[in-house]
Amino acid sequence: MSQISLQEAQSKLAELIAGLKPGEEVDITQNNQTVAKLVSPKRQRQFGLGKGKLTVVQEDDDHLKDFEEYMP
Repeated sequence: MSQISLQEAQSKLAELIAGLKPGEEVDITQNNQTVAKLVSPKRQRQFGLGKGKLTVVQEDDDHLKDFEEYMP
Protein backbone atom coordinates (compact mmCIF):
# COMPACT_ATOMS: atom_id res chain seq x y z
CA MET A 1 0.00 0.00 0.00
CA SER A 2 1.36 3.40 -0.89
CA GLN A 3 0.54 6.93 0.21
CA ILE A 4 0.13 10.18 -1.66
CA SER A 5 -0.91 13.64 -0.53
CA LEU A 6 -4.33 14.98 -1.46
CA GLN A 7 -2.80 17.80 -3.50
CA GLU A 8 -0.61 15.41 -5.48
CA ALA A 9 -3.50 12.97 -5.95
CA GLN A 10 -5.67 15.75 -7.37
CA SER A 11 -3.04 16.72 -9.91
CA LYS A 12 -2.14 13.13 -10.88
CA LEU A 13 -5.46 11.29 -10.52
CA ALA A 14 -5.54 9.91 -14.08
CA GLU A 15 -1.96 8.61 -13.74
CA LEU A 16 -2.73 7.07 -10.33
CA ILE A 17 -5.74 5.20 -11.67
CA ALA A 18 -3.92 4.01 -14.79
CA GLY A 19 -1.00 2.70 -12.72
CA LEU A 20 -3.03 0.69 -10.19
CA LYS A 21 -2.64 -3.07 -10.28
CA PRO A 22 -5.62 -5.34 -9.45
CA GLY A 23 -6.32 -5.19 -5.71
CA GLU A 24 -3.75 -2.43 -5.09
CA GLU A 25 -4.58 0.37 -2.63
CA VAL A 26 -3.32 3.94 -2.35
CA ASP A 27 -3.95 6.01 0.78
CA ILE A 28 -4.66 9.67 0.09
CA THR A 29 -3.48 11.81 2.99
CA GLN A 30 -3.95 15.35 4.23
CA ASN A 31 -1.94 16.66 7.19
CA ASN A 32 -0.41 13.17 7.57
CA GLN A 33 -3.81 11.51 8.09
CA THR A 34 -5.56 9.22 5.65
CA VAL A 35 -8.64 10.97 4.25
CA ALA A 36 -9.42 8.60 1.37
CA LYS A 37 -8.38 5.31 -0.13
CA LEU A 38 -8.09 4.59 -3.86
CA VAL A 39 -8.69 0.86 -4.42
CA SER A 40 -8.43 -0.97 -7.71
CA PRO A 41 -10.94 -3.78 -8.20
CA LYS A 42 -9.56 -7.28 -7.93
CA ARG A 43 -9.35 -9.22 -11.15
CA GLN A 44 -12.60 -11.06 -11.80
CA ARG A 45 -12.48 -14.82 -11.79
CA GLN A 46 -12.91 -16.54 -15.10
CA PHE A 47 -15.59 -19.21 -15.24
CA GLY A 48 -14.50 -22.70 -16.13
CA LEU A 49 -10.98 -22.65 -14.68
CA GLY A 50 -11.79 -25.46 -12.24
CA LYS A 51 -13.55 -27.68 -14.76
CA GLY A 52 -12.48 -31.31 -14.37
CA LYS A 53 -10.71 -30.76 -11.03
CA LEU A 54 -13.53 -32.17 -8.88
CA THR A 55 -15.24 -35.52 -9.19
CA VAL A 56 -18.53 -36.21 -7.41
CA VAL A 57 -19.39 -39.86 -6.90
CA GLN A 58 -23.05 -40.25 -5.89
CA GLU A 59 -22.98 -44.00 -5.18
CA ASP A 60 -20.05 -43.90 -2.73
CA ASP A 61 -21.11 -43.95 0.93
CA ASP A 62 -17.83 -45.40 2.23
CA HIS A 63 -16.49 -41.96 3.06
CA LEU A 64 -19.45 -41.42 5.44
CA LYS A 65 -18.64 -44.40 7.71
CA ASP A 66 -16.36 -42.29 9.90
CA PHE A 67 -19.20 -39.85 10.54
CA GLU A 68 -22.03 -42.31 11.37
CA GLU A 69 -22.08 -41.36 15.06
CA TYR A 70 -22.74 -37.72 14.13
CA MET A 71 -25.51 -38.44 11.62
CA PRO A 72 -29.21 -38.71 12.56
